[in-house]
Amino acid sequence: MSKAKKPIASPDDEAYLKMLGKRIRELRLEAGYTSHESFAYAHDFPRTQYGRYERGHNITFLNLLKLVNAFGLTLEEFFSEGFE
Repeated sequence: MSKAKKPIASPDDEAYLKMLGKRIRELRLEAGYTSHESFAYAHDFPRTQYGRYERGHNITFLNLLKLVNAFGLTLEEFFSEGFE
């Protein structure tokens, strides 16, 4: 009998990931990209992986930095909205 997998993230962590995904989506829309696929293609992200980021899945720090740079922001600017 296999053991049930323990969740990696706590409910609080999941909430922050959802906020992160919402912020990423808002910035993409502000940048004029109507679909996550077009943004992913333009900025060299795998289409399905980028879609996961917008839905609040976990993201590596290096990919977060790449996203922040694609939006032309600093980390401080990126986190200045949407994380209240």
